[in-house]
Amino acid sequence: MSLNNEQEQSTKGTEKLNREKSAAKEAKSPKERIRVRLIPIWLRIIIVIVLLAICIIGGAAFGYGVIGEGNATDIFKKETWSHIIDLVKKQ
Repeated sequence: MSLNNEQEQSTKGTEKLNREKSAAKEAKSPKERIRVRLIPIWLRIIIVIVLLAICIIGGAAFGYGVIGEGNATDIFKKETWSHIIDLVKKQ
């Protein structure tokens, strides 16, 4: 019988210890979750969009100017894009 009582006390002690640990974690959690971002999320989205636009324009200028041996500033002209679209749609 004393062996059973010791096991029960050990189990109760372990449960109590686990509850205390979880209570301590819950008490610390709000302090750990507070985080001040260096760059806000809305600004990160704007930065990604701007960098994407720069990459697209840079890639088009490189492709048309260097690979295609044209003038890189021609990518800003409407005639260039209508010509490219005509070439793509031509069957």
